[in-house]
Amino acid sequence: MREIWGKSDTILFIFAGASAEFALNKAVDWLYFTGKLPADPLGRLFSTVAYARQIVFSELEGAHRAIDKMASIHAAVEAKRGMAIPDWAYRDVLFMLIDYSIRSYELLERKLTETEKAEVFQVFNRVGSRMGIHGLPAAYKDWMVMREEHLGQNLQKGPYTLNLYQQYRKHLGPVRYALLLQGQVLVVPAIVNNMLRLGSFSLLSPVLAIYKVCRKLRLEWLLKAAILPPSYKTEIKALDTSPS
Repeated sequence: MREIWGKSDTILFIFAGASAEFALNKAVDWLYFTGKLPADPLGRLFSTVAYARQIVFSELEGAHRAIDKMASIHAAVEAKRGMAIPDWAYRDVLFMLIDYSIRSYELLERKLTETEKAEVFQVFNRVGSRMGIHGLPAAYKDWMVMREEHLGQNLQKGPYTLNLYQQYRKHLGPVRYALLLQGQVLVVPAIVNNMLRLGSFSLLSPVLAIYKVCRKLRLEWLLKAAILPPSYKTEIKALDTSPS
């Protein structure tokens, strides 16, 4: 888990995939309730990453503090809206983090063993358990079944989907937005791709081969500097180091 969440390129692909699936989730209205996500999708990305990395890289007590703080933030939003976020929506977020952690690492590095995949599952499942989320799967094999069920039941393309993609384009600009779409093609499940009509081939596929060579030569930041938003380069570069 620390190897996966200790590299900026892997994290960026994790959230490229999650940004696609979030836009289709039936509970996406919760992300609009505070207005923070559509107002600043990149800022929300980095705040979410900060919590996830704090959990992954902390010792047990520190991880529990981060999880408890995250739970209290969600509880405050629920109290303000006067209703509870459904357990299935919480599970969806955990399932995204599990799935895209595995997919992104395998895209950029190597295939994970079943034991390593189970470890990714176990870490996020413990996060969900600490948050008090009900109905979590007991094992990685159970998660795979539930993941498919959630994808089949909890996605829809609607006004929030279109608006969120408009916000992505607005905040990224047309070129980086096009790169986001191409990145999503590489990591999202087939059902997400089909609903968003992302296409079957990504123009980033040949670029990734070049990138992997650049990474071996420690020149990957030449490519990253060309495609990443200048205002977030410092934050993205910091993702390549373990939080203190």
